[in-house]
Amino acid sequence: MVNITHKSNTLRKAIATAVVAVSSEATITAINNNQVPKGNVFEMSKTAGLFAAKRTSDMIPDCHPLPIEYTHISFEVKELEIHIFVEVHTIYKTGVEVEAMHAASVVALTLYDMLKPIDKGIEIRNIRLVEKKGGKTDYKEATEGLTAAVIVCSDTIAAGKKEDKAGKAIIAHLERYAVPATYTIIPDEVADIQNHIKQAVNKNTSLVLITGGTGLSPRDVTPEAVRPLLDREIEGIAETIRSYGQDRTPYSMLSRSVAGTIGNSLVIALPGSTKGATESMDAVFPAVFHIFKMLKGGRHD
Repeated sequence: MVNITHKSNTLRKAIATAVVAVSSEATITAINNNQVPKGNVFEMSKTAGLFAAKRTSDMIPDCHPLPIEYTHISFEVKELEIHIFVEVHTIYKTGVEVEAMHAASVVALTLYDMLKPIDKGIEIRNIRLVEKKGGKTDYKEATEGLTAAVIVCSDTIAAGKKEDKAGKAIIAHLERYAVPATYTIIPDEVADIQNHIKQAVNKNTSLVLITGGTGLSPRDVTPEAVRPLLDREIEGIAETIRSYGQDRTPYSMLSRSVAGTIGNSLVIALPGSTKGATESMDAVFPAVFHIFKMLKGGRHD
């Protein structure tokens, strides 16, 4: 199966539909009058659909087992067609569109099986996804015009004794969203860190991402350098980074990541390890782009 361990849980929804076409009005009458020999068509097929939604990962090899939090199945009869609608919700790392379509197909097959003794001309048509919400599809904020500055804070890297990987990983992550970035390596000095942040802000840089210096060694001074410059601290970003990391390593609680705004620039101090920086980016992007809409006076939905 595809690796989804880097993703975060969000509310995911999907609606799927299928159509069962019968060959005569007599079949529709039998359904409405509950005269189908095999029983109540709608109740039986609805039950089958509920089972199907929960068992999708047992049937489709690449689907992940996930918690089904809500399933609603409804029917609409239009002349000689029975339209099936299945809505599925979960709070998980991946979507439920296949679960919804699988349930819709099983509902349709159950209708076929129950009606075939009285109608030999049944067809199943148009199993398809109607709508999906959740995950990255919820974050459609345009990144056009955004710029970034990536600042690597490390005495050893600045001295040429070690190769930077964290900063380059951050740049690679930004490239997914077509956000261009400048790249600077500096030592762990408060004055240097503050000067580079101010330079980036003065150039109207949208994102200032600092990696390194958020630990507890005597030379880890990034939070002390960043925090006095902030107009408003955004505690939730740092909390999300630590919470996301804590699910992957117990040492995440020791990180002192900090985030906030300076004017219309967002400044985030990230861990210095490649893994820590990458996971921190996974934790808050692309959702963090919504802040630029808010800074322009947009609604906080």
